[in-house]
Amino acid sequence: MIITVTLNPALDVTYTVPGLAVDATNRVRAVAMRPGGKGVNVAGVINSLLADGIDAPEVTVLAFAGGHQGELFTEMLRRRGIAHDLVTTRGETRRTLALVDPANGTVTSLSEPGPVINEHEWGEMRDRVRALMPRATVLVLSGSLPPGVPSGAYAVLVRLARGFGVPVVVDAGGEALRRALKERPDLVKPNAAELASVVGPSVLALDRSETEEKSGVKRKRDLADRNENGWLQTAAFQLRTAGAGVVIASDGPRGLWADTPRGQWHAVPPHVPSGNPTGAGDAVAAALALGLARVWDHSSPAGQVVDLSSWNWPHMLTHAAALSAAAVHAPLAGEVDPAVYRANLAQVVVTPTPTHPLGKDE
Repeated sequence: MIITVTLNPALDVTYTVPGLAVDATNRVRAVAMRPGGKGVNVAGVINSLLADGIDAPEVTVLAFAGGHQGELFTEMLRRRGIAHDLVTTRGETRRTLALVDPANGTVTSLSEPGPVINEHEWGEMRDRVRALMPRATVLVLSGSLPPGVPSGAYAVLVRLARGFGVPVVVDAGGEALRRALKERPDLVKPNAAELASVVGPSVLALDRSETEEKSGVKRKRDLADRNENGWLQTAAFQLRTAGAGVVIASDGPRGLWADTPRGQWHAVPPHVPSGNPTGAGDAVAAALALGLARVWDHSSPAGQVVDLSSWNWPHMLTHAAALSAAAVHAPLAGEVDPAVYRANLAQVVVTPTPTHPLGKDE
């Protein structure tokens, strides 16, 4: 069983607004609502592949849920057929809003902070995770932490899983990821912004004009453009030396940057002319979880200790990039068309990158 933990889930509301204009009245063409959160999206992607006949473990979502919106969240999980084990909270489950503008090819996201989680609720979540570990194949920890949950939460859960011999994927940023690295998770998958939040300005070497930029869109573009100087490769190397077994950094349409015990690679997905990139990184996390569960490589039996130094990483990255592009092609986060994913496999380009200049692999 693959377990995903979503400590800050949400009701995801998607508005389709052609020609979205700021400081103006906009007409919404379509509305969609679904259970959201990074771990929920991971589970949705895996379920899409399970429904297509892939030989993989079942997946279960562990999450907090509270209030009327928590009831809607729970009911929507049931409707989508996503197995779940939810800890009830006194606070209301949050909402996230995605404004999709097909005319300009943009997606604008608004995220509420989430309810305050008290110590009893956090303790109950730890107990639920612990109870499922004897049956777990992989543990996926992804997303932000809600108020009240300690910044070391993922570190606690990584330590717990490692005590049961369960491999762990961490998809997070900031202090949550920094603390988790000390417990040596098997695989971490930050995006460019999350990676930047951990490595800091010494790696990014931002100049004054860039640090003073106020636009979030411009800020993301700056981070991407500056990878011409190799900062993503540098940052991934630093995260692995800080404790991660493998680092897979996602960089939108520019692909995945991998730092592994067997070397470094760059995987570029096929071009998707338009779509919703919101769940692309979660599709990568789903692919990596399936990899840890031996779905992409049956040469080693399930249950055997994970040896990341022996993996065929170009093969793994091909599946991850293909699944990510299929997620962008889908209208909503947390779902993929398996036929699109299969077609993408032949279009992914994986190339080795030079050994990092700061040092050589062990």
